[in-house]
Amino acid sequence: MVKIKICGIKRMEDIRIVNKYKPDYVGFVFADSKRKVSHNHARQLKQNLNSDIISVGVFVDATQNEIVKLFAEGIIDIAQLHGNESEEDIISLKRQTDGELKIIKAVEMSQNTDLLKYNDSKADYLLLDSGKGSGKTFDWRLINSNLKKEFFLAGGLNSSNVCEAISRFNPYAVDLSSGLETDRFKDENKIKELMEVIN
Repeated sequence: MVKIKICGIKRMEDIRIVNKYKPDYVGFVFADSKRKVSHNHARQLKQNLNSDIISVGVFVDATQNEIVKLFAEGIIDIAQLHGNESEEDIISLKRQTDGELKIIKAVEMSQNTDLLKYNDSKADYLLLDSGKGSGKTFDWRLINSNLKKEFFLAGGLNSSNVCEAISRFNPYAVDLSSGLETDRFKDENKIKELMEVIN
C-alpha cells in the first residue's frame, strides 16, 4: 500500500485533521515559504500529533546544526532536503545522528535530470518534484524505470490524479500539499476525499 504524506502542516487545526485521517507522514516546512513554521511552533504541533504519524522537516540548504537539533529534540523524525546538499552532507547528518535520522533527498525533475545517479545515494528516499513547492506536475515520462531507490512522488498531485500516478509508477509514497488546500489552508474535505480514493 502506498504511503501518504501531507506537507505544509502549520495550524493546530491541521493537526486535528491529520490525526483524524491518519496519513503516514506530515511535513513541517522550515525553509522560506508561505507554509514556514518556527521551531517552537513546530514543537507544539508535534506534541499534539498522533504518535503513529511520522514528522518530516523540509529544508533548503539549512545548517546541519539546525537539522540535527530539531531531530534531537524530537520535533522531526525525517529530514527532507530540497537544496544543494551533497552526498557528503547526507553522510555527515547520518553520522551525527548515529544513523538514526532518515533522509529524503528532493530531485527537481527536468529533461536534464539523471535519476540513475541517485541509485547509490546514501539518502533513504528520493522525492521527485517539479520544483520547491511549485504545486505543478512534471512530465511523468521523466521517471526512469531503472530507478532502484524508493521515492516519494510530488508536484501537483490531488485526489483526481493521484490514483493514476500510483498505478503507473508504484511510488513508495505520494506527497501532497497545495492540492489539499482551499485559499492556502488545508481543507478537511479534500484530505478526506484523498484518503478515500487511495484507500
